[in-house]
Amino acid sequence: MSEPAPLLPVEDAPEPSGAAPMTAPQVRSRATLLKRLADVVCLPGSRVNSFERAMTSDLLIEMLREAAPEERGKVARRLANIADVPPALARMLLRDSIEIASNLLEHSQHLGDADLIDCALYAAPEHRRLIALRRGVGEAVVDALVRRCEQPVLEALLRNDMARLSHGALETIVGCTRDNPRLIALLLRRPELRPSHAYIMFWWADADCRRLILQRFAVSREVLQDAVGDLFSLAAEEGWQDPLTRKALQFIERRQRNRAAIEKSPFGSLDEAVAAAQSGMTRELAEEISYLSGLKPMTGAKIMTDPGGEPIAILCKATGLPRGAVKALWRGLRRPETDGAGNVTPALDRVLTCFDSLAVDRAQTVLRYWNWALSSALTPSLMKAIREGDDDAVDEFSAPQRAAMLALGRDFAR
Repeated sequence: MSEPAPLLPVEDAPEPSGAAPMTAPQVRSRATLLKRLADVVCLPGSRVNSFERAMTSDLLIEMLREAAPEERGKVARRLANIADVPPALARMLLRDSIEIASNLLEHSQHLGDADLIDCALYAAPEHRRLIALRRGVGEAVVDALVRRCEQPVLEALLRNDMARLSHGALETIVGCTRDNPRLIALLLRRPELRPSHAYIMFWWADADCRRLILQRFAVSREVLQDAVGDLFSLAAEEGWQDPLTRKALQFIERRQRNRAAIEKSPFGSLDEAVAAAQSGMTRELAEEISYLSGLKPMTGAKIMTDPGGEPIAILCKATGLPRGAVKALWRGLRRPETDGAGNVTPALDRVLTCFDSLAVDRAQTVLRYWNWALSSALTPSLMKAIREGDDDAVDEFSAPQRAAMLALGRDFAR
C-alpha cells in the first residue's frame, strides 16, 4: 500500500486544473487565525505567561504586516479591551491609519506613555489630536504633542481639563500663539499659566484677551513690598553694590519714575515731556519719556509702536500721569482721536477704558515685567539668538530672557 502524499502549505499546493481560486477558505482561515492569536494575547496572566504572550504577539505582528486594513482593525478593537497590550503590537497599530489606530486611542484606557509618545512623534496630526483628547494625558506625552504647533492638536489639548501641561509645554504653546492667536483665549483658561506667559502673549493678543490678561494677571506687589521694605535702606547704605539685589528691588519698589533721569533731563518732569510729545513724537522724545518713566528705550519703543495702544494706558497709569496724558501721547503718535461725527474713536475709547480700570500698582507690575524681560534680559548671546532665530538654545536662557525671544524675535528680524 502506497504512503499518502505529504500535506503542503496552502501557498505551495498546486491548484486543480480549471478549479476556482480558494480565496474564500483562505480568508476564513486567516480571519480565524488572527482572532485566535489575538485571544491568546488577551488571556490573563493566570492563563499565559509573559514569554508565551510575547511569542504570540510577535507572530501576530508578522501576520498583521500583510493583513488587510479591516483585519488589522478587528485586532485593534479586540486589544482595546485589555490592560496590557504588548508594546510592539500597540505601537504598530497606533502608527497605522487613523481608522485603525482610533480603536485604541479612543477606547483603550491602558496605553502607556511610551506608546503614546511614539504615536505622537511618528503618526499623523489626527492621531495626535485623538491623543490630546484622552483623559489624564501626562506631561511627557503633552511635551511630544506640542512640538509641531498644530492648531487642532493644541486646541484639543487646551480644552482637555484632565491634561497636565509642563512648564516647557506652556512656553512652547505660548510661542505657538503668535501664529495661532485663536489659542490665546483657550490658554488663558488654564490654571497652569503664569503671569510671565500672559504678559508676553499680551503683545499679540486681541482686545478681549488683553482685557482678560490685565484682569487676571496684573497682580499687586504689596506682599513683596511688605516683605522687603527694610532692605531698600540697607541696600542704599551699601551703595547698591550688588547688581542682583538692585535689579530685584527695582522690580518691587513703589516708585516708577526715574529721579536720576529727571535731574539730567531737559524737561522739568515726565509730564512736561509728554506735553511736548503731543505736537509730534520723535525718536528722541520717545527715548526721553522712556528714561523718565524708568524704562529702557527698547521697552518704550515697543510700547509706543504697539498697534492696539493699551500699553500706552499702562505706561501712563504706572507712572502716575493723568488721563489726559494718554490722549497727548495718542495725538503725538498721529493716531485718530475722533471719527467723522466728532466721537472718540473705538480704539482710543478702549485704551482710555483700560487706563480707568487699572490700578497703579498693578500697572507697574506689568510695566516692570516688560522692562525686565525686554531690556534687562538682553545679553549679547540672547540678542544673537533672537537675530538668528535660535530656538534650540531656548533652554539656556532664563524666563525673562525666553520672554524677550518671543516678544522681540520678529522685531529683530525686520
